[in-house]
Amino acid sequence: MQPASAAPAWQRLHLPVPGQQAGYDFPVYANHRLDDRLDTIREVIIVQHGIQRNGNDYYAAAMALLQASGRSLDEVLVIAPNFPGKPDSGFDGMPVWSVQGWTGGDPALPGTGTQAGLSSLQVIDDIAQLLADKSRLPLLKKITFAGHSGGGQLIHRYAVLNHVDEALRARGLDVQYVVANPSSYLYFTPERPASTGFALYDKSVCPAYDDYRYGMQNMVPYAKGMNGQDLFSRHLQRQVTYLVGSLDTDPNHRVLDKSCGAEAEGPTRYDRAHAYWAYEQYLGKQTPVAKALPASNHHYLDVEGVGHDQTRMFGSQCGVKLLFGDKAVVDKQAAQCKPVKP
Repeated sequence: MQPASAAPAWQRLHLPVPGQQAGYDFPVYANHRLDDRLDTIREVIIVQHGIQRNGNDYYAAAMALLQASGRSLDEVLVIAPNFPGKPDSGFDGMPVWSVQGWTGGDPALPGTGTQAGLSSLQVIDDIAQLLADKSRLPLLKKITFAGHSGGGQLIHRYAVLNHVDEALRARGLDVQYVVANPSSYLYFTPERPASTGFALYDKSVCPAYDDYRYGMQNMVPYAKGMNGQDLFSRHLQRQVTYLVGSLDTDPNHRVLDKSCGAEAEGPTRYDRAHAYWAYEQYLGKQTPVAKALPASNHHYLDVEGVGHDQTRMFGSQCGVKLLFGDKAVVDKQAAQCKPVKP
């Protein structure tokens, strides 16, 4: 196991591809050597970096929280995938994405590694499937997917679109998603927030507002053939917690998505989060499956006094417990969380 205080060096994780002999390599930061025995691991936390592709920072922050939580480092595996962007160097032979393309599940760029065309969503699938192998992690009970900002965009869309959640749960694993401060959300219908409720958006303002990454049109290849109604019904059955900083309210934040598709969802991350939470409730009232599901599947929390800051979001009183469980030790000075009922 790597000491949490050490500057982490990324590991070259080999991910198999069904039906292919070669597979591909992908860079991750982790607190255990992934080519060693992992037979003490009970929980995996996959923490996804933001638009700066700084997996090392997210790994270090998660490890500091793990050390302070009182949890055994021998039982918890922290993994921070690091999606290489086109400007990055040192990732020879690995798939590479456009600087922002990976946040929405875009394919890897042509001519970059053996898996050009590989969706970033498929990478998370492949990591999860590898870790769920009982021959590698025989004691594994839980996988948590967590992301902030650009990573929150990826984990949100992964929670909606992924192909493996049900299979993982069928193996007896607890699977949960923690989505923090994303710039935008994936809507299941053409409706968007309006002055009263939800309504079709004005296409003269934004002709492609319902295209993917914001809506169901022109989906990425990973999600081809899926439709909004089926996706929403399935999504309701997954364990998802949404977090937003109560001070993430700057409409001109330097890495806020200001495209018209994003602006159709609201002016700030805080507004977009609350609108989306209300939208889930709005759609749920029209969806028969929602009436048969436990009300606890999806949670919505304001992290009070925090802006666009992954360390303070995941280090909040609710953030620590979401990542490391209800028995985790929480700093009494950490930001408090306020449940929201849209």
